[in-house]
Amino acid sequence: MTTSAMASEIGESADTVAKIIRSRPATRDIAQRIELGSVPLCVVCGRGSSGHAGVFLRYLVETRLRLPVSASAPSVITAFRTPLMLRDALFIVISQSGRSPDLVAATRWARASGAHTVAIVNTTSSPVADEAEFVVPIEAGQEHSVAATKTVIGSMAASAGLVAELAQDRALRSALDRLPERLHRALALDWSEIADDLAKASAVFVAARGLALGSAKEIALKLSEILRLPSIGLSAAELQHGPRAALSSRTPVVMMRLMDETAATVDALAEELREQKIALHLCGGPHGSLPWLAEGDPVTDAITMLVPAYRMIEQAACARGFDPDRPPRLSKITETF
Repeated sequence: MTTSAMASEIGESADTVAKIIRSRPATRDIAQRIELGSVPLCVVCGRGSSGHAGVFLRYLVETRLRLPVSASAPSVITAFRTPLMLRDALFIVISQSGRSPDLVAATRWARASGAHTVAIVNTTSSPVADEAEFVVPIEAGQEHSVAATKTVIGSMAASAGLVAELAQDRALRSALDRLPERLHRALALDWSEIADDLAKASAVFVAARGLALGSAKEIALKLSEILRLPSIGLSAAELQHGPRAALSSRTPVVMMRLMDETAATVDALAEELREQKIALHLCGGPHGSLPWLAEGDPVTDAITMLVPAYRMIEQAACARGFDPDRPPRLSKITETF
């Protein structure tokens, strides 16, 4: 049986993160050159999977650096041609290819306006990297599958590494040191029980809170992209509001629970959904239904949860006769403007 590129690249995630950790001195140098005390806000820029890594980064920046974070809308520059006033702001762009024209333009304008611009990119010889003042490499090497996996995990790990250095956070550095081993162990986790519900689903909801929200959005994207199944990733808090009306026996919920300040509310929602006979697949906590590791640091657990989810989606695609490496009507690089 031929192994898909997606499966191989998921398996390379631990090595990708190990390379990022070895590059810590360069990231520390970047952090030391940014005068954080004079930074009024942080702007995060990215699309698709990189945008989901940006959601993860937003929670890290706001909780560890106490800076307000805005998600950049590149079309403000490219379509509306309205440069923003970003003097002294911290502008972080996340991109795998570094080639999307809108991200290039947004980074160029941010730097011209006086922002500290940092590019977290897999391809360091790229237009986005050229426009940024500082570059943090993802170190994933070439990715052949259209569906990004190891580069997403690398983006999140590189983001966490940057915040760890900006905050001089020893606990976060230590958690990142342990991450490659946890990613490797996560490859053995079998989430195939989700696939049984996906086969008869009309749509899927993927929910989490805080640091895991970006991962929830990323898993939902992969369900749509690889399994061609309408999926939405959203906050578990939002699932208690309007979207809850759409839940039924044909809309399974996949939920991630971290051992942090959000745990109690996620547990409460899980209990309510089970009482209402909604098919729920929960990762984490004492009532979790999905195989999981012993609880670790919530920052790195949010990253690690992607591995068994990616593996389940890749295996379900192969079982259905879908090519996980080449989803229909998609290409590796989307050049939005």
